[in-house]
Amino acid sequence: KTTTAMIETNSNLEKGTLRFAPKDFKNASPVKWCPGCGDHGVLAAVHKAMAELDIAPDETVVVSGIGCSSRLPYYMSTFGFHTVHGRGAAVATGVKVARPDLTVWLMSGDGDSLAIGGNHFIHAVRRNVDINEVLFNNRIYGLTKGQYSPTSPRGLVTKSSPYGTVEDPFEPAELVMGARGNFFARSLDVDQPTLTACLLAGAKHNGFAVTEVLVNCMIFNNGAHAAISDRAVRADKTLVLQHGEKMLFGEDKQRGLVLDGFKLRAVTIGEDGYTLDDVLTHDAHEPNPFLHMMLAAMNGADGLPVAMGVIRDVEGPTYDWAVQDQIDQQKAKNKVRTLRELLMTEDTWEIK
Repeated sequence: KTTTAMIETNSNLEKGTLRFAPKDFKNASPVKWCPGCGDHGVLAAVHKAMAELDIAPDETVVVSGIGCSSRLPYYMSTFGFHTVHGRGAAVATGVKVARPDLTVWLMSGDGDSLAIGGNHFIHAVRRNVDINEVLFNNRIYGLTKGQYSPTSPRGLVTKSSPYGTVEDPFEPAELVMGARGNFFARSLDVDQPTLTACLLAGAKHNGFAVTEVLVNCMIFNNGAHAAISDRAVRADKTLVLQHGEKMLFGEDKQRGLVLDGFKLRAVTIGEDGYTLDDVLTHDAHEPNPFLHMMLAAMNGADGLPVAMGVIRDVEGPTYDWAVQDQIDQQKAKNKVRTLRELLMTEDTWEIK
């Protein structure tokens, strides 16, 4: 389904009404991801979203940790930091607090953000630093050659779990909302319109915005998301949410979600007495995360689709501007402006 937001995004680029085009955010470096890797699609969507934001490349900073996804800053004409494993959120926080006027993006994988970087991740979410995180989730460690990651499903056979994992995976959305996050979106790497719209919405959100992208690793976890990403099944297996619109899915949009007690249920309109009026309307701006949590947790079981699009988008005070406000308040109270003035505030004497 093509939404109004997607139409607006694409038409603005095509009309040339913006100062920048996607090519303005690319550099000449050859892209060194494997052919068919889902990261290529994410990079293309990032370029499109940045162009639509109409913010100059030299006012944009792209930070990353370690991993295949974290190579992305090398392919940007913006400022960038390729940091150390799991510490991208900490560096991005430092950049944003020091320069809240800049637009800061964080590129990170499921291993980078949710394993060694898990502590930095949840606290950046909790603090609500105004950073746009693109969370690449291929459910595997790709750069380190195929070990299972925090999002690998139970039973997955990998190089580090030759008999299958015996752990239940993290659900990124649950971590975000459990850390009191205010923005969470999800998309497939192969769905460029939805992915671009999610990235754009996250960038316009004031606060920490996480867009999880379900990407495919051709080498070590090929087909990880095929059950929902293949064109033949995508319409029936995914639901692209839009704020203010009915939660409809299916090839002909004849299926929808209703609330059955404290559970979500997928129904067919016109059957068992269900009408369009019974289908839930998505409210991404609802402060109470109860329904957002249920939507984000849908995993394709019990006939329920996997939710895509912007699931939660709630405004709240941001850490970086709160710190800046404190600095401004203290400046107003204190006449000292320079280091020399500070040194001269006490008794001084001159030795000749």
